[in-house]
Amino acid sequence: MITKTIVILQGHPDHKEQHLCHTLATHYREAAEATGHQETCVDVGALDFPLLTSKVEWETGDTPATLLAAQDAILQAKHLVIIYPLWLGSMPAKLKGFLEQALRPSLTARAASPTKWRSLLKGCSARVIVTMGMPGIAYRVFYLSQGLKVLCRNILAFSGVAPIRTTVVGMVEKKQIVT
Repeated sequence: MITKTIVILQGHPDHKEQHLCHTLATHYREAAEATGHQETCVDVGALDFPLLTSKVEWETGDTPATLLAAQDAILQAKHLVIIYPLWLGSMPAKLKGFLEQALRPSLTARAASPTKWRSLLKGCSARVIVTMGMPGIAYRVFYLSQGLKVLCRNILAFSGVAPIRTTVVGMVEKKQIVT
């Protein structure tokens, strides 16, 4: 069996209470371990880091020390799992801020080509799991999954991730959390 290095980004910003996203991350981690994969779980809501406020800071600033281990894990990953609740049509701001910090262009400053950043995660696949209160089919058909497409196309695919598979879990208020 071929083992993969899997990084699970649990993107629910509330780390003080158990939410469906936490349960999904735990079960994914347990299944990865049970099948012999090497996994790292990052609870983005529990991390302390500043949000970026300028282009210059994003392009040339250093990654905060609190994110270096997570950043290194992502760069070594062969498979990313990103789990988050849909907030205002997209991912929560803390998850977006985390991705901005962890996937900054300065990671490839040592590369000769300015487009190297676009293949930063080449060879890595992804599964994106989004939970939401509305029916999943409404999000896909009526809202055209716009927030999910931004993550998949503009962040993951742009960084070289492929293939990217998505799962939408709707009507989460009606679901019981099983631990």
